[in-house]
Formats: sequence, C-alpha cells, structure tokens
Amino acid sequence: MGLGWAVGISRDRALRCVNILYRGVIPFFLVFATVSLFSAGLAAAQSYTFNSIQVEGNKRIQTSTIAAYTGINPGKAVSAGELNAAYQRIVDSGVFESVDLEPRGSTLRIIVKERPTINRISIEGNRRLKDEDLEEFIDSKSRQVFNPTIAEADAAIIAEAYSQQGRIAATVTPRIIRRSENRVDLIFEIAEGETIEVERVSFVGNRVFSDRRLRRILETKQAGILRAFIRSDTLIEERIEFDKQVLRDFYLSRGYVDFRVLGSNVELTQERDGFYLVMNVQEGQQFKFGQISTVSEITGVNAAEFQNALKLRPGVVYSPSLVENSIARMERLGIKEGIDFLRVEPRITRNDRDLTLDVEFALVKGPRIFVERIDVEGNTTTLDRVVRQQFRIVEGDPFNPREIRESAERIRALGFFGTADVETREGSTPAQVIVDVDVEEQPTGSLNLGGSYSVVDGFGIAIGLTENNFLGRGQRLSFSISTAQESDAYVLGFTEPYLLGRDLQFNIDLGVASSSSSFASYDIDRAFFAPSLTFPISENGRIQMRYSFSDSEMEARGTPAEDFSGAVILREIEQGRRSSSAFGLSYIYDSRLTGLNPSAGVLFQIGADFAGLGGDDKYVKTSAKVIAQKMILNEEVVLRASFEAGALSWRSETPSRSIDRYILTPTILRGFEPAGIGPRDQSNGFDDAIGGNYYAVARFEAEFPLGLPEELGLRGGVFYDIGNLWGTQNVDTAGAMCGGVAGVCGADGSWRSAIGVSLLWTTGFGPLRFNFSKALQKEIFDKEQSFDLTIQARF
Repeated sequence: MGLGWAVGISRDRALRCVNILYRGVIPFFLVFATVSLFSAGLAAAQSYTFNSIQVEGNKRIQTSTIAAYTGINPGKAVSAGELNAAYQRIVDSGVFESVDLEPRGSTLRIIVKERPTINRISIEGNRRLKDEDLEEFIDSKSRQVFNPTIAEADAAIIAEAYSQQGRIAATVTPRIIRRSENRVDLIFEIAEGETIEVERVSFVGNRVFSDRRLRRILETKQAGILRAFIRSDTLIEERIEFDKQVLRDFYLSRGYVDFRVLGSNVELTQERDGFYLVMNVQEGQQFKFGQISTVSEITGVNAAEFQNALKLRPGVVYSPSLVENSIARMERLGIKEGIDFLRVEPRITRNDRDLTLDVEFALVKGPRIFVERIDVEGNTTTLDRVVRQQFRIVEGDPFNPREIRESAERIRALGFFGTADVETREGSTPAQVIVDVDVEEQPTGSLNLGGSYSVVDGFGIAIGLTENNFLGRGQRLSFSISTAQESDAYVLGFTEPYLLGRDLQFNIDLGVASSSSSFASYDIDRAFFAPSLTFPISENGRIQMRYSFSDSEMEARGTPAEDFSGAVILREIEQGRRSSSAFGLSYIYDSRLTGLNPSAGVLFQIGADFAGLGGDDKYVKTSAKVIAQKMILNEEVVLRASFEAGALSWRSETPSRSIDRYILTPTILRGFEPAGIGPRDQSNGFDDAIGGNYYAVARFEAEFPLGLPEELGLRGGVFYDIGNLWGTQNVDTAGAMCGGVAGVCGADGSWRSAIGVSLLWTTGFGPLRFNFSKALQKEIFDKEQSFDLTIQARF
C-alpha cells in the first residue's frame, strides 16, 4: 500500500511539471514566430532612395543612357524588387558583357563592361557558296555591338545553308580577334565537308506502281553519272516533305483515296558517304466514280440544268481534281444564269463493296459576303494590275473561297515571285472581306546559252535573252541568236498575256533567218513578221488568229547557177525575192494535262492560212495534227500515235517554189534524210528535192524501261512511221528529168514506211534521242537514213 501511494504521488507531480512546461513553451514559440514574421516583413519592405546614379566602365554608352535603362527616378523610394528589375533591364539591352549594381547610401553605383563592336566580318573556308550569298543569311553586321548569341545563331544558319546543298557534315565556327578601342573582327570558319548524296530511293508497301515509276515523279533523285551537274540527288528535308505531297497527289489522281505515306526513313551508308531513303506507303484500293447526281436546295434553281453541264461519268477513275473542275464549271454556270452566292457542295458516299464513290453535287446558297477590296503588297517592280489579272473576281463581287484559292495558284504560276501568300480577312463589315496578297519579288530575266545538233543543221549554238516580266507589266520580251553550220536565225519576240485586261494573249515575232543546208542545192534568205492573238473558248480548247508577212529568196550557191542546181530549182531561183502576206486561223484542243485520265491525253490541232491580201503570193494552206498518248502496264510503258497532214492550194499566176511547198524532215518521217522523199528533179545531173503540195504521215511508237539502273537515265523505244508526199500542181517542171526520162520523180506519190528502235537518254544537258531505222517501203530515188541523233542542250 505504501509503495503504491508513493508511485501515485510521483506520477501526479510529473504531470503537473509537464503542464507547467507546456504552458510556458507555447507562449515562447508564439512570440518567436511573431518576431520572425515581423522581421521578414521589414526585410521585404526594405527600400532605397537614391539621389544620384554613378556609372563606371562605360566608354561608348553615355551615362544618361544607362541611367535611363534603370528606370529609377532620383529621390524616389525604390524597393529591392524594383532594383533587381532595373538590373535586368540593363542586362537585356544587350550591349554589356557584365553589370553590377552597388547601393551606397543615397548613391547607386553601376559598374559595367561594354561589349565590343564588330570591326569587320569575314568568312573563311567557303568554296561552294560565295561570301555575298552567305552574308545575306547572317544578322551580325559591321559597326554593330558584338553579341555571342547572335553570332552562334548566324553560324547555325550558315551550316543549314550548306545542309541544303547536301553537305550535312559542314561545320561553322564563329571566332573573334580583338582589336584596339574595344573592337573585334568576327570570323566564321567553315569546314564544308563532302557532299553526301542519295544513293538509293526505294519504297515499301507499293504493289501497283513500281519503285522506278514512283521515283520518276519525285523531286529527290538518286545519284547518277551526271551528279556533278544535277543537284537534286542531295538530301534536303524540305524536298522530302514536298515529295510526300507529290506522292499523295499522284495516287489520289488515280483513285487511291486511302493512300498514305506511313513514314520516310533516312539511313547513312556503311561508308558514311551517302544516304538510303526509304518511303513506307500504303496504297489501298482504287476507286471509281459511281452515281453522279445533282440536287438543288435553292428555290427556283433547276438541278437538271446543272447536271447536264457535268462531264463526269460513272466508271471513270476517281480524282479530286475532276470534282473540283466540275464544281468550277457549275459555279460558272450559276454566274451566267445570274444566281449570286451559289455554292456547290460535293457529298461523297463510299461504296466499299464495288469500290465506287457516289458524288452528289448540292446547290446551296452561300453566305451573302462581298469582296470589299484586293490589297497587293510586296511588289516593288510588278504592277498591281498584273496580280489583279489573276483574279476572276473584282471589288464588289460575291466572295467565293474556291475562286480565291485558284487565283492564288495562278499568281504563283506566274513565276514572278519567290513567295505569294493570299489570305482573306473581315472587311469594314461582317458582310465584306478583304483579300490580302503578299508577294516577294524574284529575278525574272535570264540569259540562256545552248548547244544543239541535228542532221539537218549540224552543230550549233544559241544565245537567248529573256525578260518574263518586262517593266513589271507581266509581258515577255525575248531576243535569240541561233547559229549552226547550215542555218542562222535572229528573232525578237514579245508576248502580252492579257491584252486590254482580258484573257487574250498577243504575240509578235520578227526576225531574219538564213539556211544553207547540205540537203539542198540552194540557200534561203528570209525575213518575217508574225503577230497573233490566242484566246480560250472552252476548258481545253483555244483559238489562234494570226497574220504573217515574209520576204524570202532562193539564192544560188555559185556562178553560174547551172553548176549547182537542176532545171526546176534554177527557174525558182530566177524568181528572185518574193513576199507573202497571209492571215491564219487555228483551233487547238489539248487534254493531256486537264483530261479525265491522268495517264492519257489527246492533242488536236487544225488550221488554215490564206495569202493574197498584199504580197506576191496567193494560196490557201491547211494543216491538221492529232496526237494521242496512253501509259499502260502501271504507267511503265508509253504508247503514242500521231497523224498529221497538210495541203497547199496555190492561186498565184507565178509557179510556187520549193520553199513554199511541203518538205519532210526526220522529225516528221523517220528513216529518210531531210527532203529524202517526195517529188524530185534529176535534170542536169543533179538530184533536187522540190517538195509537194500534199503530205500525210502517221507515226506509232512505244517507250519502255530497259531494266538498267535508273540513274543512267536510259529508256528504250520502238517506232513505225508511214507517210507520203506528193503533188506538183502549179510547179514549173519544164526540163525536169527522172532517171533519164522527162518528168518529175514521185509526182503522184507513194507510201513509204520505216521501222526502228530508239535509245532515249535523259541527261543534265537535256534529252538525247538516238534513232536506228530501216526503210520498209521506199522508191528507188528516195534518200534513206539509218541513224538520227538529236541533241538539244541548255546550260
């Protein structure tokens, strides 16, 4: 009992001690916390008042300027936070390497170290890119403050410029050399490295089109034997992105609506001297147009009338461009019918079972929005009207987004601008829009130096000066000089694409030409003047109206002329100089670019020239040409057929001359020399081709891959040509001989044919075509030609 009581007394005493200690400690901590918070508040509220600002270390920058950076007013209280902000403003000025702020009573002491100024900028180690080209990329300038951050950015931009040239290993290091008076020389040291080319472009996932066919449409090319002249075989990221879009457009235009580019992988070769580019694609299935219908949601608008305007038919391979063309055609019809704000909405229904797409064109009423104005900016040389001519709408017309998009494409297609952005924004009211056109000019003049070779004229050179935007008016002015072993020509040309502000193209060519062909026994001297007007009458058709005046003469090559020509040619030479004044009209239909089938197209042309209103000659000269082309076997093989014919009806009392009649060359009928077939005069021991009044030629050919490495640029071909040249009406044939008998050889004509193979070589200088032919049908007096080479080169 006693022990238990003692323990209880001790526990109570301990509890009382703890309570006393607890009640004493708690107030102590509360007092301490209060004092601490109060002290912290005093520190936070600490302020400075400066009556003066003292600056040290500045040499170029005035003290008042640095004091202005701080934003501190003398005599006004400044908190510690505001003092820190003042420090940051001085640092952000970018003209000091270091900044220190020291408050000393009522004086603020600022110690600075100024950045040096750039004395000069030099670029070293560059051979592939010129100094003046690289200087356009950099922001650092002489006599400005040197900023290391800007210099590093400039180095990165220069390295990127080399990367665009395929030199991704190029390194650019900015260095400085200190000079007196706190100046530095900024030097960009360049190690260009080697060009890393694209060794192979391949595809994964393509089943319909081969790698070879897809590579032909890409901008990125594989390195070939002419890599020194072709720069599209270097790896450029922007070009790959462009190629992806080209692939999408290619497949979409052929009905593969589910096509996707899953990715593009770029790998270095094991030797690290080239790239492998692999594009992973998913083709999907090809779709065709199913049911084509039109519905009207506008009261009083007849859908059947718009349906009849469509050219789309079921079964045609689907293409977004065909849908877009149909919308444009229907909207133009709406404008013609006076239906404002007409919009055509294509509603597409997918039928996976039969792989068709039903298209319903809905005629709906668009919002009542007008074009307030069209603003053109950035054109320093090009006149505003040249840009405005690309718009089919003007201020006050109903706003049409599709028309604005098409106008933007036409502006870019001019070739006058490096960039052309067309955007719309709200005008002075919500019911009006302003169209902003922002362009950046680029050079539009060019100097062309070219070389050529043909069996007709031999080797030659050509020099051409062209300005495609003459005086900023969108006009084309050109002057060309071409001289070859057997011909010379000097031609001045002028083109106004929008005469009187309308879609009316005006052309005029004038010049002089001379020919001394080894395939003729006479020389030709000619001067000409030829203006023309061309305008569209349909989506693919256009009309050309033209006038031509020529003054020509056949000249003998020696004295006396009898030593060089036969009887017919001698009398034609004796006619001397003659003039011709002719009016002409042609119709041209070309669906090769805008037709329903992207792998096929047709060109049709027919025309006539009428001479007799002035001049010495009177005649009617008609001509016709048809060319059809189709690509088969997944567009690997090109089939082409063409037919052309001409007829001359001579009306003058004076006989016609050889240079007035038709003479066929290998570009028209292969397998024979220039003037190798047709009527001939063999009198006086000569063999002169005198031409004919009529001709007709048909050509059939196929082009195909040879299975050789694509980078060689070689393709093969076969051809079959058949043609005839005849007719000597209104020709003075007195004294003409044929094989010792009086008369002209081949006056009545006969069909000739030739078969052959071709080797087509696409080079950096232009396309080369080697034709090896064998005549199947010919006359004994014809001149056969088994080989023909044509080169047209431009540097």
